[in-house]
Amino acid sequence: MKHTKIKDLLAGSSLLQEVVAKGWVRSFRNNQFIALNDGSTIHNIQCVLELDAFPEETIKRVTTGAAICVKGTLVESQGKGQKYEIQANSLEILGDSDAEKYPIQPKKHSLEFLRENAHLRIRTNMFGAIMRVRSTLSFAVHKYFQDNGFFYVNTPIITGSDAEGAGEMFQVTSFPLDGSAPKNEDGSINYKEDFFGKHTNLTVSGQLEAETYAMALGQVYTFGPTFRAENSNTSRHLAEFWMIEPEVAFNNLDDNMDLAEDFIKFVIKYTLEKCEDDLKLLETRLIDEEKAKPQAERSEMSLIEKLNFVLENNFKRVSYTEAIDILKASKPNKNKKFQYIIDEWGADLQSEHERFLVEKHFKCPVILFDYPAKIKAFYMRLNEDGKTVRAMDILFPGIGEIVGGSQREERYDVLVEKMNALNIPEEELWWYLDTRKFGSAVHSGFGLGFERLVLFVTGMTNIRDVIPFPRTPQNAEF
Repeated sequence: MKHTKIKDLLAGSSLLQEVVAKGWVRSFRNNQFIALNDGSTIHNIQCVLELDAFPEETIKRVTTGAAICVKGTLVESQGKGQKYEIQANSLEILGDSDAEKYPIQPKKHSLEFLRENAHLRIRTNMFGAIMRVRSTLSFAVHKYFQDNGFFYVNTPIITGSDAEGAGEMFQVTSFPLDGSAPKNEDGSINYKEDFFGKHTNLTVSGQLEAETYAMALGQVYTFGPTFRAENSNTSRHLAEFWMIEPEVAFNNLDDNMDLAEDFIKFVIKYTLEKCEDDLKLLETRLIDEEKAKPQAERSEMSLIEKLNFVLENNFKRVSYTEAIDILKASKPNKNKKFQYIIDEWGADLQSEHERFLVEKHFKCPVILFDYPAKIKAFYMRLNEDGKTVRAMDILFPGIGEIVGGSQREERYDVLVEKMNALNIPEEELWWYLDTRKFGSAVHSGFGLGFERLVLFVTGMTNIRDVIPFPRTPQNAEF
């Protein structure tokens, strides 16, 4: 017989039928009650063994973490806590688990301990819930764009350009690291002899390449891994992360804001509908975590309330200039409660400022737009005032910035002037400039760090807990 997923067994459609269940033992009580989980749902199914019906040697091997196969009859449960259970008539051990050595015991483990055992942490209820939510969000991303006529583009992971201009990139080379790489006359490394014939890196963004495809296919999106060699150990940074980046021809900044808001609301609503049990567990976890915090630092909303808050509120659109005026006049700024005091136009906003605007001032998600050109990337369209660009950031409660985007600079001469001012070589991005020579048009796009989205939807507070195997400074385990 083929085995049935526990999620389907718990739906009760096979009641009073012979069924087969396979999974991993979560607990075993009184040599009689097995809590079995196969990852299809947060819930276990109880398998009831008749006393003395199975060999003692087999019973001894039913340990936490062991993989087993149970055959029996699905019946309504007489016990509390479960609606259905399996009355077992056959039990097979598929894979043993040494109870003395198995790290994931049926008790509460610290998140740090679970990160050190990232290959096994998925067997806990919490991480099973997180990764099912992540999977559902990922599907929702593709569903939204596919349903709305976007084309999925796989942009390169290896690139010769720095889309962000930050310079924090991982280098890709076939040269040996012992100093014997070929040199130019001035002593610099001769990258013309390297594998790709030029200096190359792992990408920080697929945006520039996606723009070229938008100028032919109309509306496209990328969804893939990106890399940043930023030596940061904060709870918000990863060296390897996934980015969602749509680009749309003929969209201006207002269209871009509409798209981003609609997209975010869709994926959150879809996940709320599909992952109800997982989100309830994660909400309980968050409530328990917040009990340890001072009252003033606790969230005013539960996790599911916060998700519905995003769905039920129109995102408030506020210019950077207006936001600066609000922040300068705010009590935390006047009383020097902000770590970074806002005293002049042009300041780069920090997470504390973004969260103040969302959580204290407007009390709804906020889209800031028209930022100073000096603190934004070269490809953003310059406004007529000559000092601001058509940029936008979406700010969320509890997390600050979740989306960054802009109307792209479609004017060839203005783009070249901006690149020259920032010492970005024209020959390095000749292909990008070509799209401004041949049939250029207004176009816009945005980037959303997928792990930031998963962080918000799951209520987790450390980004290392929402990606299967986190890559951070000094850590590439697993």
